[in-house]
Amino acid sequence: MTGIYIHVPFCEKRCTYCSFYSTTHGKKERDAFAHALIEELRFRRPKEVVSSLYFGGGTPSQLDDDELTMLFKALRENCVFVDDVEITFEANPDDITLEKARQLVRLGINRVSLGIQSFDDRMLRSLNRRHNARQAMEAVEMLKQAGISNISIDLIYGLPGQSIDDWQQEVATALEQNIVHLSAYALSYEPGTVLYRRLNKGELKEREEELSLEMFAFLTKQAESAGFEHYEISNYARPGFRSRHNTSYWTGVPYIGLGPGAHSFDGIRTRRHNLPKLTAYNNSAICPANENGVFADVPHETEILSDDEHYNELIMTRLRTAEGLPLSLIDPQRQAYLLRMSKPHLKAGKLTLSPQQELRFTAKGIFLSDGIMADLMAV
Repeated sequence: MTGIYIHVPFCEKRCTYCSFYSTTHGKKERDAFAHALIEELRFRRPKEVVSSLYFGGGTPSQLDDDELTMLFKALRENCVFVDDVEITFEANPDDITLEKARQLVRLGINRVSLGIQSFDDRMLRSLNRRHNARQAMEAVEMLKQAGISNISIDLIYGLPGQSIDDWQQEVATALEQNIVHLSAYALSYEPGTVLYRRLNKGELKEREEELSLEMFAFLTKQAESAGFEHYEISNYARPGFRSRHNTSYWTGVPYIGLGPGAHSFDGIRTRRHNLPKLTAYNNSAICPANENGVFADVPHETEILSDDEHYNELIMTRLRTAEGLPLSLIDPQRQAYLLRMSKPHLKAGKLTLSPQQELRFTAKGIFLSDGIMADLMAV
């Protein structure tokens, strides 16, 4: 089994917090991108059956009907999908109309991840989001009306000016939407973003860690009370609705990343990163690098993980999940190191080791996961 990730780098405008590769180019560049993507797909077509397909970005919902139809035709011609393939499509709420939702269903998309981020119009304006709270709730309803019940929403907490009372209302509103999956991320001030520049200028004050932990704890309690499983640090799902695609990232399943800026993993030690340069990506289909005039791949870099890097990745991925990190995945020498570094956290009740030798966060430890994982990593 394998997964496919497609990075669609187009956004109508840049959000103040976002560090993902994106561009505001228009129709001409989108058409060139679609053709280059199909060439890359044909060149790198998966040899294994595809269990999950994920459109991320950027903003995949910026693609029009013709572009999406062309891409899905190529995907079905070049891939073999399992019968119950999970096809996720990231969308901005204001891009969703009833007709757009119905088109997604016709294409075979069965899961939509809405980048809502907040149900507070004041917060949405500060993030430079295009939608408002009303549009977010309407998007959820239109997706349901079109026949998509597997809906996930993204939220961000720890925003400038956001109080615990504000966050409690956000969580209540999110759960009122009767969705099956929720992802919530603490705001991170990433270099290159508007918020990062404002922070460095002294225009913003970084949130207190205690407030973020309080917000995280409140969300976890409310989500679990509403029947959600806290199956990964930032993710909550109703039973049977965990993200199959994202779970593949955390459990070492191979996946192919298509599009500028997309990442791939062979399931063993090799990672690939397509360079985040739209013009060079599009030109690779127009001006093939092969001397015979045949498409010869898009600009990319390849990395083979060292033993220490592989160990650190296991800490950062497997330990994030509710199932934890099986010690059997680690060689004996590093097992001894891991257990030695885990000892104070086990004693403090922040980690637990199951009878099956799986290292996991406790309910207490998950709120401190970043610091604990840093302690366990090889340096």
